Amino acid sequence: MERAAGLLTRLKSRNLPVEDLAKAAWPMAAGKRLADRTRAASLVRTTLVVEVEDVVWRQQLTSLRGQILANLHRVMGPGIVSDIEFRVGTPRRPPQRAESAAAASGDEADRIADPILRRIYRQSRTRTGA
Repeated sequence: MERAAGLLTRLKSRNLPVEDLAKAAWPMAAGKRLADRTRAASLVRTTLVVEVEDVVWRQQLTSLRGQILANLHRVMGPGIVSDIEFRVGTPRRPPQRAESAAAASGDEADRIADPILRRIYRQSRTRTGA
């Protein structure tokens, strides 16, 4: 936590917008595990808007709001963030490997391991016009 506070002090000295400071402070205040599952989206006046994965996460984090807010005050100082609003964010697709994307666009028959069944499947497609 000591290193994080030093980093935040350096960011403050660069006169970054308050919203960027609040977003940078979120992982420090929430902790790594929560920060990996959430995202500080914006700062509206003095309310930090945090996106969560689903309604269950929103309910759980709402019950921890006071604790996280105290951590934010300790990291950033009082007066910058006075409340936290948890919103269900849009689901994000995980990054795909190039091979996975190429395989998805290839022939679906290639996924059949048995060569005889693969050949029969291909022949049946040509007969039906698929």
